[in-house]
Amino acid sequence: MPSFPTSPEDLTSPTILPSPSTSQEWWDALKHRPEQLLAWLLDQYRGEATAAERIERLRDAYGAEPRAQRVLTVIADQERKHAGWVGGLLRTRGVDPIVSDKQDRYWKRALPGVQDFETGCAVGAHAERMRLERIEVIAADPDTPEDIRGVFTRILPEERFHERAFRTLAGARALEATRGAHALGRQALGLAP
Repeated sequence: MPSFPTSPEDLTSPTILPSPSTSQEWWDALKHRPEQLLAWLLDQYRGEATAAERIERLRDAYGAEPRAQRVLTVIADQERKHAGWVGGLLRTRGVDPIVSDKQDRYWKRALPGVQDFETGCAVGAHAERMRLERIEVIAADPDTPEDIRGVFTRILPEERFHERAFRTLAGARALEATRGAHALGRQALGLAP
């Protein structure tokens, strides 16, 4: 019988799940595998904890107009709050949430598509849409562990706001221009297009 992970280091190489074709199939495979679920929660923590910094760098790098700066500041603050909530799920399960040097497969492929403020927002919109696919399934599934469903139900409306805000700030041209970088990021994660 495998040992239950007790630290983030134990979760860096989870057993790879088969590559399901839908978010529901992915969630059905993951939610009953405690070690993989913990590894995924730790990845969510890392993503939320590092998102705020990426968003603030985008906000500051291109001299966004004041309204866009305010919107991105709100989003960054919400991402930090989400990291706290997901961190609580990990602590409840005996894992100290940390941000490690683990390379982020998606961002490594998607960020080269950022050329200006609009394409930066477009990459953010694509990433948020991809994340929403999973969060909507988790929040709607009555078999999701209650504490996890509760956290992701609270996260869901804010992530919907993030996707809409990024999409609006990006515009159609930038969304189309970054579609290929997003596809490479999805591919790196093993997600169907």
